[in-house]
Amino acid sequence: MSFNKVKKMELPRIILAGHGVLEKIGEVIKSLGFNGRILIVTGNKTYGVAGKIVESIISRDYQVETLITGDATSENVEKVKDKTREGNFNLILGIGGGTKIDIAKKAAYDLSIPFISVPTSASHDGVASPRATIKNSGGIVSTEASVPISIIADTSVIVKAPYRYLIAGAADVIANYTAIRDWELAYKLKGEEFSSSAYAISKYTAEEMINYSTQLKPNDEESVWIVIKAIISSGMAMSLAGSSRPASGSEHLFTHAVEMIAPGRALHGEIAGVGTIIMSFLQGQEWKRIRDALKVMGAPTKAKEIGLTEQEAIKALTIAHTVRNRYTILGETGISAEAAEKALRATEVI
Repeated sequence: MSFNKVKKMELPRIILAGHGVLEKIGEVIKSLGFNGRILIVTGNKTYGVAGKIVESIISRDYQVETLITGDATSENVEKVKDKTREGNFNLILGIGGGTKIDIAKKAAYDLSIPFISVPTSASHDGVASPRATIKNSGGIVSTEASVPISIIADTSVIVKAPYRYLIAGAADVIANYTAIRDWELAYKLKGEEFSSSAYAISKYTAEEMINYSTQLKPNDEESVWIVIKAIISSGMAMSLAGSSRPASGSEHLFTHAVEMIAPGRALHGEIAGVGTIIMSFLQGQEWKRIRDALKVMGAPTKAKEIGLTEQEAIKALTIAHTVRNRYTILGETGISAEAAEKALRATEVI
């Protein structure tokens, strides 16, 4: 039999992380060989935190405009795309937390132009992943987006974000713990494409985050360094796999279900952490180890801590399997309300 396997992998060309690296963004863009027009996509707060600095640096050598945008909605993605076409921009910089980067990377993907990620917080692994979470008329969807050609993560900037955001990012990395088990299950039972290297990176990253859980503390740049490295590694695993499988399984199906039922009550990573407790129990893993790591970091471990009533938590768990066509421990038909309640009580989530 002839060999005809083909796999495409897109990875960032330059990753710069650490203290004061924002000042080097102009050098990074030059080293990428870019000489066109640049659109900065950011928000009101994040413009003041980092956008204004970046704008000042790169405008020395490039034609630059800044677009202030809001939530990660399909409407705002279209606004960025319209602005990009009108201004003939051929590079987008996403500067901000998860929503601004999601808007930028989705717009860049739709327009087939490069995108640079400049996070101002580390609330989830979206700063480095090839996926975007976008709200449309049908709810919140996870969609394919551009892999950043570069990531500029300045720990001296990110440390100024609320500590809650950093812990949410750490929890989102710990979610890899259950995501890879779901992926392995889909590989064995459904013949889904599988990458052992992406699996290994994702597993190592989750384990490292659990091991470092006791060392994270507020207003500490070293803590930011630990989390941002893990987030970038998680994004790399997804790039290697060519999908979000290494970092998104049943725990993220639960997360998206919660975001549909109770939007805005908790951060994405916070919900994913709670989902990881539940799914590690269903998978027969060490769920107490996950719970204890989250608890020591200060992340939520109970439904009420992410703004859910008991009934909302049960509903989210029973509909989670419908969020996306992805095989997980929840199976193709999901679990009953009775089984959901049993799991939630067993893990002390409710």
